[in-house]
Amino acid sequence: MAANPSFIQTGNADDLFQHLEDLAQKAVQCSKTARRNRVSLLTVNFYATKLAGLRTDATVALQQIRSSAKDCDSQLRDAVAAIFEANTDHTQRVRSQAELTHLRRTGVWSIVGQSVPTFEDGIFPLELLIATKRGHLITVGKQINGCFHSGWFDACSVMMRRLLETAILELFEAHYLSAAIKKDGNFVMLSDLISATLAESTWNLSRNSKAALPKLKELGDLSAHSRTFTARTNDIELVRRPFRVAVEEILRHANLLLDT
Repeated sequence: MAANPSFIQTGNADDLFQHLEDLAQKAVQCSKTARRNRVSLLTVNFYATKLAGLRTDATVALQQIRSSAKDCDSQLRDAVAAIFEANTDHTQRVRSQAELTHLRRTGVWSIVGQSVPTFEDGIFPLELLIATKRGHLITVGKQINGCFHSGWFDACSVMMRRLLETAILELFEAHYLSAAIKKDGNFVMLSDLISATLAESTWNLSRNSKAALPKLKELGDLSAHSRTFTARTNDIELVRRPFRVAVEEILRHANLLLDT
C-alpha cells in the first residue's frame, strides 16, 4: 500500500518558538547536570544521548520557522546550533539560550507551510504505535517516519535508537523488572539495557531480533556522536526491517500490542 502523508500541526509561530525555548531549557539543564557529574557530552553516555534527542527535536522545529529578515534566520540557526551541539561550552550554551529568547521577542516569525509532513508508513508502521496508546511512542514514531521521508537520515537513526530504548524500558516495566535495569536509581545505558534484555528469561526474543539489537544501537550511536559519520539512505535501509521486527516484538512482549 502506498504511503499516505499525514501532518503534525504546529499552531502559530509563537507556539513553535515556545517549543524551541522549552527544548533549549532542557538542553541547558542536561549540560548543567552532566557538568556537575563531570560527564563529557562528547562521549557515549546518558546525557549525550539525551542531548542528541533534543537536537533532533529542535532541528525538526527549526525547519518550520522563518523570519522576513535574513539576518534573523541566520542568527536563529547559529543560536540553535550552539545550544544543542555536544561540543559547546556550557557558558556559551546559556548565552545562546538567552539569544534565542531575544530573537523570539524582537523578530517577526512565520511558519513555513504551516505543517511538517510525516507518513503513516515508513520505517515503523504508525498504526502499531497508535495501538499501544502511548503518546510518547506515537510522537517518536512520527518523527522517525517524517525524518526518513524528509531525507534527515542522522535524525532518523537517532530517533530509531530512542524508540528502541523506550520500548525496552516499557518491556521491563510491564513485567515489574525495572530494578534489573537501574543503577543508583537511574536507568542504565542502552548497551546495558540490551544485555539485560537478551539475558532475561521472562521472554525469549527471536534470533533475528537478538542479532539486530546491537546493530541498531551502533547506527544510532554513530549518528549521535561521530564527528565524521553521516547517515545515508542505504544505512537506514539496511536496518529498516530488523528494526521493525525487533521493536514490534519487544512491544508485544510488553503487552502493548495485544489486539493487533
